[in-house]
Amino acid sequence: MIKIANAPCSWGVLEFDLDGKAAGFEQVLDEISETGYEGSELGDWGFMPSVPAGLKAELDQRSLSMVGAFVPVFLKDRSKHAAGAEVAVKTAKLMADAGFTNAFIVLADDNGSVPERTLNAGRVTADMGLTPLEWEIFAEGANFVAAEVKARTGLRTVFHHHCAGYVETPAEVDQLMGLTDPSLVGLVLDMGHYQFGGGDPLTALSKHQARIWHIHFKDCHPEIAATSRAEGWDYFKSVGNGVFCELGKGGVNFPGIVSEMHKQHYEGWITVEQDVLPGMGNPKVCAKRNREYIRSLGL
Repeated sequence: MIKIANAPCSWGVLEFDLDGKAAGFEQVLDEISETGYEGSELGDWGFMPSVPAGLKAELDQRSLSMVGAFVPVFLKDRSKHAAGAEVAVKTAKLMADAGFTNAFIVLADDNGSVPERTLNAGRVTADMGLTPLEWEIFAEGANFVAAEVKARTGLRTVFHHHCAGYVETPAEVDQLMGLTDPSLVGLVLDMGHYQFGGGDPLTALSKHQARIWHIHFKDCHPEIAATSRAEGWDYFKSVGNGVFCELGKGGVNFPGIVSEMHKQHYEGWITVEQDVLPGMGNPKVCAKRNREYIRSLGL
């Protein structure tokens, strides 16, 4: 059975150090529940209660499940792997001890930390990518983090390809999937990031079917993406200008994606993410419209 969640990033709660004030966790959880979702992701460590009983109480109060937690690690640098694994394990243990044993660690690169990738999000070229040795180190880190999480908490890990990070383009997603252990590292297919990164998410859904353990519904506005490329916007300017628009208002073929998910008998969570900057727009209104759009697709 497919269930639908939303995430704090739809309320401007992002992993980056940005100007502006985002909503608190009580407002985010209230509005996720009020707009018809069944679950949430955790947000950065400390955004929601970091004691299992407190986290469980807040979610139970709103009849919500915890779906996963985003953990960025600079995997290109082997010296960062151990510390990254500790953060992932701590985060996974919080969710597991709160009773959410089917939640995922959503592992990602430390997006936004490399100027060249951040400046060229949505239009990176092959010469901006990792070397063969760096790919080996990157994949080694992903395997290590996922293995530690699984051994010490029982939770599974999915990797989140992401614009402004080293795994953005379809070729980079393919490369990482080819280098990582399929028993340890799954893929969270994020429709908007995949499209902004130059790919067709419907194609990716078929190509990586065996590795897709979790799904993010995010849309990408083709005209805004084209303007970003033409005018050389960085990742944050693209987000601020609405490249990740409401579902159904961009270029992602969600009807086709839902049809393919049914063909594959996908059973799991879909998390809606409409990334906005802190204080941007009216997240509750967008969340409600996004949920209504998904209902129109039969989910």
